[in-house]
Amino acid sequence: MFMEMTSPAVVAALGALAQEHRLALYRLLVQAGPAGLPAGRIAERLGVPNSSLSFHLAHLTRAGLIRQRREGRSLIYTADYAAMNALLAYLVENCCAGADCEPADCHPDQERKCP
Repeated sequence: MFMEMTSPAVVAALGALAQEHRLALYRLLVQAGPAGLPAGRIAERLGVPNSSLSFHLAHLTRAGLIRQRREGRSLIYTADYAAMNALLAYLVENCCAGADCEPADCHPDQERKCP
């Protein structure tokens, strides 16, 4: 079961993702998996200056989409998968006329209903 998101939390998450660098950063962290990436590696991979990266990381953290942890002298950033799944669940909550289905199964333009 997914954690539930409130409408203000959804707006904050979508607002944080509505910027090219933050969207690329978030997708990179989702791809990196639970191990995450250190800030320096993120900056290298995205070609973003450290000052800009800090701003974008803070924005995504405030929106609840990513987490940070300290390992020695490094800050490691990871996607918050529970928050990502909650956001997706919120967006498809009324898919298929409210039937319980997975997002990939929801095709409202087709006549068949979700199982």
